[in-house]
Amino acid sequence: MDEMLDISLRLIAAALVGMVIGLNRDLKGKPAGMRTLGLVALASAIVSVAATHVEGMAGHTDGMSRVVQGIIQGIMAGVGFIGAGVILRDRQGLTVTNLTTAAAVWITAALGIACALAAWRIVGLGVLITFAVLVIGGPIERLCHRVFGLPQNPNDLR
Repeated sequence: MDEMLDISLRLIAAALVGMVIGLNRDLKGKPAGMRTLGLVALASAIVSVAATHVEGMAGHTDGMSRVVQGIIQGIMAGVGFIGAGVILRDRQGLTVTNLTTAAAVWITAALGIACALAAWRIVGLGVLITFAVLVIGGPIERLCHRVFGLPQNPNDLR
């Protein structure tokens, strides 16, 4: 029973982490919000936990290492398709939007994996840094554009 409680807490933590990051995207009116990012983190955690709890793997450290590596590679590559789905480009291809939201999808998957592996310090630090980038990154970026005389829209550099 203790193992199921531990697994439940890992999955719940992953979903909550994803939803918290998704709330930021929802508040900005972006296409991938709380539910999407909560599900991305939860799915990443479920796959990670399930694969690391395969019967008979506990005593095989080399096999477990390979499984964990494969999980991480597969999830991080596969979730890129979801991120790509939120990226928008105008008909002329001159502007691209929602790249930050796509990156949020990717970081949420990584945090889901970290929750599944019970890397709690990394999860906490990852969430804090992610929020710092999402919340204060925009104003700092705009300030740098004003100070250095760069166009507000990076697509204007063409």
